[in-house]
This record gives sequence, structure tokens and C-alpha cells, in this order.
Amino acid sequence: MATLFISDLHLSAERPDITTLFIQFLNNEARQAEALYILGDLFEAWLGDDMVLPEYADAIAAMKALSDSGVPVFIMHGNRDFLLGEKFTAMTGATLLDDPTRIDLYGKPSLLLHGDTLCTDDVEYQKFRAMVRNPAWQQQMMALSPQERLALAKEYREMSQAETGNKAEDIMDVNQQTLEQVMQAEGIYHMIHGHTHRPAIHEFNIDSQTAKRIVLGDWYEQGSVLVCNENGCELQGLKIQ
Repeated sequence: MATLFISDLHLSAERPDITTLFIQFLNNEARQAEALYILGDLFEAWLGDDMVLPEYADAIAAMKALSDSGVPVFIMHGNRDFLLGEKFTAMTGATLLDDPTRIDLYGKPSLLLHGDTLCTDDVEYQKFRAMVRNPAWQQQMMALSPQERLALAKEYREMSQAETGNKAEDIMDVNQQTLEQVMQAEGIYHMIHGHTHRPAIHEFNIDSQTAKRIVLGDWYEQGSVLVCNENGCELQGLKIQ
């Protein structure tokens, strides 16, 4: 038995093969897991629990089937699906996690994050994040019509793509000083996160304390899953059939 971690699937109508791969994963590998953690950006855009896009229906049904089978499913907000709420958890059987969340991973205290809060060099993004996580802004967003929300989401996505293309790669990655400050503040030196789409296992020292940061991969060219058990953690790929 193992605990599985995934993130950054960005499910959308534009990439139906990834939705199919995710459903296959839920129906097969995940059925054998002790638990499944989804650390943000499951969807390319989630515009509120009151307007589920048709392309998400099959994935939501498969998540509910997994949770009904007895496998606990945990999900964290990402920067694309921060409007996930209680109705979503009812539809899927999943449990929403705070960011960050502490867990005991086979005796190892571990800190789970989406990862965007660690990218503090990207000042403009952090300003945007603060705006969209503001409850007043979210209330205004939810008051818009479905058509208006779709239009606004499209506008934000285009802005993000344009800005990303003009930013240096290192600006959009984790700031090491911020990372170490978070670990020291939490007193936890084993971290798992997504967001940066740069899968890797980083080992380093903080004040003579051995620390490890595991970065989950995205689901663009293939699937990516972190498999953890009592022997440790391993990043694995899932091929599109």
C-alpha cells in the first residue's frame, strides 16, 4: 500500500486525453492506495461550485467512485481552482485541505503546499494571488453570470500566458530563502508541493538539519505521480495510452 500525490493536471476540454488518463488512474492505481492527495490545479479553471463545466463531469464522477470505494481523497486549492468549495466536496467525496497542511507520512512529519506561496520573487503574481484569494473579490466573482465568469477567466488566462512568456524562469521558481523560512517556522523539514511544473527531489541542509523538498510534475505530456510508502517516496510517470 502507498500514499499517492498529484498536482497540476489542469483538466480542460482542450486536452481530453489527460482527462481520460486521470480517470484511468483513479480507476486503477489509485484504487490500491491508502490515500490520494491532489495538491492544487486539478482543473484549468473552476468558476464556482454552481457552474460545473461539462468537460469535468466524468472526472468528478470518477473521484466520487474512488472515495466511495474507501480511498480517502484530499484536495488543495491551486491558483486555477481556488473557488472549489463545499458543493465540490459533496460531489466528489473529497476533503479540502488548508495550504499548508501538516501530515504524518509513514512516521515522517511532512508539509503539503500547492507551492505558489513559495515563489516570492514573482511579485506581480503574489499581488494577483492576494487579490483573488480575498473573500470580497470572490464574492464579487460569484455574483457574476456564468457568461461573465467565463469571459473573465479567459481574460486572466491570456494575461497569465503573456506575462509568463516575459518572465525569467528563475523568477517563477521557488525562492530558497522563503522555503527555508517556512520549514523553520513549521518545524518540518520534509515538503511536498506542485505549481512550478519542475518535478524533482531536492535535498539540502538548514542549520545542520537535513531537509527534503519534493516537487510534483504536471500532467501535460504525461501523468506524474509521487508514490510514498514506509520505504520512501518516488516520482513516477504515467503514459497516455
